[in-house]
Amino acid sequence: MTKTSTLLAAVAGLTMAAVAPVSAETSDKRIALSNNYAGNSWRQAMLESWSKVGDAAVAEGAVAAADAFTTSENQATEQAAQIQNMILQGYDAIVINAASPTAINGAVREACDAGIVVVSFDGIVTEPCAWRIAIDFRQMGRDQITYLNERYPDGGNLLEIRGLAGVFVDDEISAGIHEAAADSKFEIVGSVHGDWAQDVAQRAVAGILPSLPEITAVVTQGGDGYGAAQAFAATDRSMPTIVMGNRQDELAWWAEQKAANGYQTTSLSIAPGVSTLAFWVAQQILDGQEVAKDLSVPMLRVQQDELDAALEATPEGSVANVEYSRDDAIAVIEASQ
Repeated sequence: MTKTSTLLAAVAGLTMAAVAPVSAETSDKRIALSNNYAGNSWRQAMLESWSKVGDAAVAEGAVAAADAFTTSENQATEQAAQIQNMILQGYDAIVINAASPTAINGAVREACDAGIVVVSFDGIVTEPCAWRIAIDFRQMGRDQITYLNERYPDGGNLLEIRGLAGVFVDDEISAGIHEAAADSKFEIVGSVHGDWAQDVAQRAVAGILPSLPEITAVVTQGGDGYGAAQAFAATDRSMPTIVMGNRQDELAWWAEQKAANGYQTTSLSIAPGVSTLAFWVAQQILDGQEVAKDLSVPMLRVQQDELDAALEATPEGSVANVEYSRDDAIAVIEASQ
């Protein structure tokens, strides 16, 4: 892991056991990434991490190819066609960030029937033949309310910013938020889709604010916190507590506000480098290792006292991140057994 990744792993509380390298029998194997969307900083960081780790794996002879493909639209039909093309191209493994947990299952089944290893991550698929790697996104939603309960025992009004409509991750985080809010003194008084992008979130929040009462806090999904802050800053409303999603622009804004007025919040998300874990899990399966169908990774969190270190380690325009090595993947696999 890089120095940056090591630092952020510590921030996240992520500890990986040291595992001796194994001799891979996959030097002739080709792995492809099927990605459904690249329109925000998280997805860009995810693709950069894949390229960085995949290119190095090809250079060292661990695999023959680690190609990445992104659909032009976030459409399940387009991604299914992309996967079918990968089958025809003879890839040995396909790693998927899926547009839908169910809509591309037919294409995933076709890949499995062709003897191709399929590993889904972040946006996972439900087809039983595939492997899945994800954090507990519903818990990510619940954890935001837990944090706000500690800050505001008397509750208050919440604005919810959701992600891409129809995507598994969006549905799960939102469900967790609503479940926890129902057992609290908070009331969700408005909800908009920010598509995990700060510019979309800013426009959506600006559009709904005139119809809302005073907002105590904003619950989010990542990539939307900075946009929400800009929308509030353009009004005469007081700035609410905005839960952040580890994007550099969010962390930088938080640091500025912390220095200016002691602003407090928290930040949490899945690390974009989970794509590299999925890559190495696919490689290990191709290498003949036994791997549980469902693997989980912890959320990457940044707390108030960890903000400065996380911001320093996060490149401008990117996202706080952890990238995984093959040994890290082996440790995750062994922990699941």
